[in-house]
Amino acid sequence: MPIKIYKPTSPGRRISSVSTFEEITSSVPHKKLLKMRQPHSGRNFQGKITVRHQGGGAKKYYRIIDFKQDKFDIPARVLTIEYNPGVSSRIALLQYRDGEKKYMVAPVGLKVGDTVISSKKRIDINPGNRMPLEVIPQGTLIYNVEMIPGKGGEIARSAGSGAKLMAIDGADAHILMPSSEVRRVSKNCMASIGQVSNPDAMHVRLGKAGRMRHLGVRPRVRGKAMNPVDHPHGGGEGNQPVGHKYPKTLWGKHALGVKTRKKSRRSDKFIISRRLKNK
Repeated sequence: MPIKIYKPTSPGRRISSVSTFEEITSSVPHKKLLKMRQPHSGRNFQGKITVRHQGGGAKKYYRIIDFKQDKFDIPARVLTIEYNPGVSSRIALLQYRDGEKKYMVAPVGLKVGDTVISSKKRIDINPGNRMPLEVIPQGTLIYNVEMIPGKGGEIARSAGSGAKLMAIDGADAHILMPSSEVRRVSKNCMASIGQVSNPDAMHVRLGKAGRMRHLGVRPRVRGKAMNPVDHPHGGGEGNQPVGHKYPKTLWGKHALGVKTRKKSRRSDKFIISRRLKNK
């Protein structure tokens, strides 16, 4: 997916870029697989803000995506490659031989007219095909990987991401995560072959505040720009440093680089090696 850069006709346009959407073959989604996305603006059921800086944005219809793909040994033909406002990757509309239509996360290289299939046994290693980890060759790039058999894909679903099958050890498979972490999952978990589409999404620059507001992101104010009564970083004449031994949050707790993972999580036993610090 190439990135388009416009002529700098304004300060906002000068540093912004957009996707060319060349791979999109249809702009009309399948109506039966649409669901209205209810905006919550970061509020809980009591109306209290629990996640800051959320609100507004363009109206969105969520495409119901089949992350399980549990129609086994039934070939499906790719009808369209579509844009999804809910996720960064592209999605593909599949039509199975029995007539049912479903959306799937599209991998790189999948085209209209291609055939994909899910199976519990070894099948062709083609982009979009889905099978258990135990029958996938080692070193294969995979995406939409399950963490619990039958639950549906949870690993490597965003644009351009992909995991790698490192080895099969007894009842487990060793997966190299997109974050460079190596994790053990059951070898009976399903995974799709390939890399998630739209890998250039990370290079798109919004360029101006208006595009952030369209995404539902409200403005964020720096603590240094506030008064001392409003933030620990506030106060001072002009551009002053933080003034503390370490950066703090609005509520006075450690910020920037603080480890948030609990030391005794039950899933620690599934982690073979932690991610690299530069990832």
